[in-house]
Amino acid sequence: MSGPDLERDDDGLVRLHKLLARSGVASRRRCEELMLAGAVTVDGEVITRLGTKVDPTAAVVRVSGRRLPPVSPNVYLVLNKPVGVTSTMSDPHAERTLSDLVADRPERLFHVGRLDTDTAGLLLLTNDGEFAQRMAHPSYEVDKTYVAAVEGVVYPSTVKRLLAGVTLDDGPVTVSSAKLVGGRGTSRDGSIVELVIHEGRNRIVRRLLDHVGHPVRQLTRTAIGPVMLGRLAVGEIRDLTNDELGALLDAARL
Repeated sequence: MSGPDLERDDDGLVRLHKLLARSGVASRRRCEELMLAGAVTVDGEVITRLGTKVDPTAAVVRVSGRRLPPVSPNVYLVLNKPVGVTSTMSDPHAERTLSDLVADRPERLFHVGRLDTDTAGLLLLTNDGEFAQRMAHPSYEVDKTYVAAVEGVVYPSTVKRLLAGVTLDDGPVTVSSAKLVGGRGTSRDGSIVELVIHEGRNRIVRRLLDHVGHPVRQLTRTAIGPVMLGRLAVGEIRDLTNDELGALLDAARL
């Protein structure tokens, strides 16, 4: 969350109910009510005293269990990456890179993980290097949702096979969720499958579906954890919401 215009004291602290209100949680009166009801915690401690001050850049604040991101100069963005764009900021051999899509941004942005050039969809961008590193690290990886248009008719037995776990050349793959979301026609029509997986090995979804006999025609990542592509147009960018960012900061243990 970028820093709202907050009145800080000489120590850089701010009244908690004002921080909540200025962060869009609710009206100032409602924020006071939430505090008095015991719904607000700071660094794990329930805070009910209205005059309490906190460091808005460092305190871990939760409202009804939901994390409120700290006030920060960093940006956290969602991009709907088009097919044909390489997931790098600079590559002399690539036709188009991410930097072509963010040329008007003043920040030096990092991409969190990557998407294959021929895969579209959700990619996170940030100028917070530690966040980018954590989110891309296998031990912190959150579930990722993909929608794949594949060749052939996908039968329930194949969905069960995916859910049971498939072993590829570089090891087993755990599929958290698999379901057919479209295309129950002929083999020529193909099928549309939604998969949720935790890891981000190279071309993992394509290799997985190829392994079970359904080569991918088209692939889109539609979600990373709680962050959904929704109606974001191809090539467009938006800021993460406070709820989305709070959940990802928790996942990255930041």
